[in-house]
Amino acid sequence: MPIQILMPALSPTMTEGKLADWKKREGDPVAAGDVLCEIETDKATMEVEAVDEGVLGRIVVPGGTDNVAVNSVIALLLEEGEDAGALENLDVPALVKAAPVSVGESALPTPVNGQITDSVTRAAPTGAQGERVFASPLARRMASQNGLDLSRIDGSGPRGRVVRRDVEKALAEGTGRATAPAETSAAASSAPAPAAKAPTAADPVFALMPEFEALPNTNMRKTIATRLTESARDVPHFNVSVDVDLDALLALRTQLNDREGADYKLSVNDFIVKATALTLVKVPEANVAYTDDAILRFKRVDISVAVAVKGGLITPILKDAASKGLATLSAETRALAEKARAGKLQPEEYQGGTFTISNMGMFGVRSFNSILNPPQGGILSVGAGERRPVVKAGALGIATVMTLTLAVDHRCIDGATAARFVQDLKRLIEDPIGLML
Repeated sequence: MPIQILMPALSPTMTEGKLADWKKREGDPVAAGDVLCEIETDKATMEVEAVDEGVLGRIVVPGGTDNVAVNSVIALLLEEGEDAGALENLDVPALVKAAPVSVGESALPTPVNGQITDSVTRAAPTGAQGERVFASPLARRMASQNGLDLSRIDGSGPRGRVVRRDVEKALAEGTGRATAPAETSAAASSAPAPAAKAPTAADPVFALMPEFEALPNTNMRKTIATRLTESARDVPHFNVSVDVDLDALLALRTQLNDREGADYKLSVNDFIVKATALTLVKVPEANVAYTDDAILRFKRVDISVAVAVKGGLITPILKDAASKGLATLSAETRALAEKARAGKLQPEEYQGGTFTISNMGMFGVRSFNSILNPPQGGILSVGAGERRPVVKAGALGIATVMTLTLAVDHRCIDGATAARFVQDLKRLIEDPIGLML
């Protein structure tokens, strides 16, 4: 029976994407691990690999198609020995309509004419709880027939894929049952009401405005709009600002960059990243996230660094930043920024940071307030270093000063903690020898 190849969910927030290009053509043989197509998401362009073997019988969604919903059928794979005649009487529009499109729904598509089974790629559809699910077609059919939730079953196949023996084990042990209908109903009834939607370009109010050009929103722009709207609406922000004298740091930077044989070029931002990471180690109460049942205090500092890319921004992660030297952080930042601008970041390179730094100093911005990057509890806005009049030892002088603004989630970070964080960060930046210890 032909196997459905579904539009994968390549990130937890993805609901649709662009099928940029097919790497296989109809009639081409397909082996597990072969690259089938390229999907353009809100963050990057990623290759999607096949799990099952066979022949690509029909491409349902052509390359270059925008707004393809997650879990939609994008192609049909003929199993080994299966004749292409199995595709002749298929109603393709009905097939696409029958496929589930919501990330929150079961990843099991509806059979069409009783002839289609389903398949997953490496970037698999999601389970009932929103987890990405990797499973063979047989395992998924068995789970569906027995009321099991694949996201609750540990996979023992390649790359953690759930296979037949895993489902049989779950049945024997009585585990892996899906959430009871009553629980699902209760969860649905407690969900917040949807927020008001933004106007469309066809809204009558725009007819009263000057002539305009409508630039369609990319998947990245839609995701940015959704996440920042939710953050600004649902998370109680407050901000704490501090002015920092940069002269000692700039002198140390010049000294390090001028060292004979140095194979690095440190930026001011590299020092800010290192200082922030060390301060989060010293003030672990600021390296946190809020959940309804607990405040999560992270044992490692993973710094997300905001990078402007075409059409929006993305936050690649410097993992375990506190334990790395300045040269290492500098090299990693540059490499991640290059990958981000090329659209080649992998999900693990931009998902899961514990704290964000956003630097607009290079644009001459003196100070600004950032919106939190949920579920993180804090974000640091970095302004430009500029020559300003200051008072030192009772005398008026000139110094290079930078304004830093910390925005935090007041549900998990109190005012005293935020104040202590910026105080310790200021002290470390103004006496930067501590960054070398």
